[in-house]
Amino acid sequence: SLFTFGLKGGFEAGKKLVDTVKMISLVANLGDSRTLIAHPSSMMHSQLTEEQKQAAGAGMETIRLSVGLEDVRDIIADLQQALEGLGPRSAL
Repeated sequence: SLFTFGLKGGFEAGKKLVDTVKMISLVANLGDSRTLIAHPSSMMHSQLTEEQKQAAGAGMETIRLSVGLEDVRDIIADLQQALEGLGPRSAL
């Protein structure tokens, strides 16, 4: 499954989240049996203007998560620790 969600903290929160996960892999393409995460605005769409990013569904706050075959408790724990590291004003 592929999930897309936004963070209140915008670009910096998105970068910090993908840099803080431990088990989840940070990659530019989202197709694997592993759980993968991406911050399109700073990765695959970084060369686009803000208007083009918005049109592509890759706003500054956008995170994409492709859920893999790992134990769901491990995935949730990894996301939880990363989101907690953002602080209450930057999370979901």
